[in-house]
Amino acid sequence: MGKLREPLNDIYGDNCALPLALEAMGERWSFMILRAAFNGVHHFEEFQQELSIARNILSNRLSRLVDHGIMAREVMAEDRRKVRYELTQKGVELLPAMIALRQWGEKWGAGVPSTPVLVDTTDEQPIGPVTITAHDGRTLTYGELVWKHRSELQPLGQARMRMAPVAAE
Repeated sequence: MGKLREPLNDIYGDNCALPLALEAMGERWSFMILRAAFNGVHHFEEFQQELSIARNILSNRLSRLVDHGIMAREVMAEDRRKVRYELTQKGVELLPAMIALRQWGEKWGAGVPSTPVLVDTTDEQPIGPVTITAHDGRTLTYGELVWKHRSELQPLGQARMRMAPVAAE
């Protein structure tokens, strides 16, 4: 992917956001809690029952997700003992990453598509694979990617154009 690389020793996220994302998400249980939230689970007891997770681990992971602004915690007015957890916009924006991980697991782990299948509400057909796309919507492959320092970026109209070879007349 070229000569410039990400700062691989940056484990605190000073120059790369991946360590920050991993710190917010934690580990497997955080992803499982998010999957449950995307499936309509909202209350501590529901998370515990659906996931068969220990109370202390669930409490810790929910607190971490709330602290990082991925989920919001709301004490219910009708019963102050009951708390509702809701995905924030920041949490909802993790959906493409969650889908990409699921699709990767279907391909390289399970070897078969999962069920239920996530479909588009317009035509009720399965969603397509999560891909890396260029600014204009083209799907890109790993070989078409290169790291650039932000200061090297050119305005869109001035970007280096790949010239097609001119055919001899």
